[in-house]
Amino acid sequence: MKIWKTTALGLALAYSMPSLAADFSFDRPGSGFGTGITPVGHLAWEQSLPTVTYNKESTSSGFEKTTTVQGDMLLRTGLAKDWELQVGWDGPAWMKVKSPAGKFEDHGLGDVSVGVKKAIDLQDDKMTMAVLGRVSFATGNQNFTENHDVYTLGSTVAYQQNDILNTSITMYYEVEDGDWSVTAVPTINYKLSNKWSGYSEFVYRKKESQADHTSLATGLIYALNARTQLDASVGFGLSGDAPDYFGGLGVAFLF
Repeated sequence: MKIWKTTALGLALAYSMPSLAADFSFDRPGSGFGTGITPVGHLAWEQSLPTVTYNKESTSSGFEKTTTVQGDMLLRTGLAKDWELQVGWDGPAWMKVKSPAGKFEDHGLGDVSVGVKKAIDLQDDKMTMAVLGRVSFATGNQNFTENHDVYTLGSTVAYQQNDILNTSITMYYEVEDGDWSVTAVPTINYKLSNKWSGYSEFVYRKKESQADHTSLATGLIYALNARTQLDASVGFGLSGDAPDYFGGLGVAFLF
């Protein structure tokens, strides 16, 4: 009898864990965040492998070209049914700057952030919502830090159009050293097959006393199983008179 109960319990756990993960969604890739909450007792690890950014900026003495490679990370764990804790790290980074004055290289570590996400029950089968409060601490090395702590309040509203198409918009409101900024990220997520899906997003960011910045990005996501996914994305900036490109690979696990 004891053996039968143990076997039954093991089969129940084996069955429930994949179905539990099936209702879960990772927040990467993309600039916004999803409305899904990490199940209590589980840990989501979302890792870039890495992200590469190339920027060409016009200066008085000529063009300055900057290449940055960075491996950011996000850990998420469920606190309650509709709450999760997030700990992020901009990770190790390397940069190379080429200008008429010469070349410059540097490497270091990025900032650390802590946030809490809350799912909002709209009592709607197709529309979901979540809010996020986050503080990014300026703990990184020079050239890889925001220099001041950044306080962020974010919200995402998503609408499931059908089995294939999901649309959402994420809004961020940030304050850094007294300066405010707002970011809007409308996103389209589309299912290509049982394993493959994709996304496309437009990012608009306006910081106080600075010109606005816009960009487009798109990517593919491959689900290895119910708990593991791989992703690849590319994008480019639309602002300014010089090219601005970014792209990268990523992996995410649900433990």
